[in-house]
Amino acid sequence: MTMATTTIRIDFATLPDHLDRSRPSVVAEVIEAALREGGINADCSDLFSHLKIDLPTAQLAAASAVLVDLQLI
Repeated sequence: MTMATTTIRIDFATLPDHLDRSRPSVVAEVIEAALREGGINADCSDLFSHLKIDLPTAQLAAASAVLVDLQLI
């Protein structure tokens, strides 16, 4: 059985000021760590123009709450 996954993309230009846009890999690590602390099994990576967060669709609501706390959505 395959698990349904969701991808969230966040444009670097929309990152809040408290995150260092000049260090996208560090921002990705911070977001991934926050999601994992929230019990969400997510992979976050920095791409050319945006951050990509892959997670199980079943954890989308919980991930959204964490992303709200981080002021990302």
